[in-house]
Amino acid sequence: MAAADPTVRSMAASVAASTRWAHEQDRTKTAKAGQRGMRARFAREIDPDGVLAPADLAKRVDAAVRAHMTRIAMKSRAARAARRLAAA
Repeated sequence: MAAADPTVRSMAASVAASTRWAHEQDRTKTAKAGQRGMRARFAREIDPDGVLAPADLAKRVDAAVRAHMTRIAMKSRAARAARRLAAA
């Protein structure tokens, strides 16, 4: 059942994530695997043909990760500002 309300969807996702992490035996290992997966995805997007030198690819992936995290931070900041405005 998909909830149409974004707040309900967000809450359901939070419950699911918290439940998953509550059952994880080795949180660090799992988190590192996720980080490796994210970096691999960026590497495939940046160099789909595998022609870049490993050092160059690593620098580009680092930049892509920074851009991704900055986008997330910007969205978070905008959401907090919107909530403050709605509460005022």
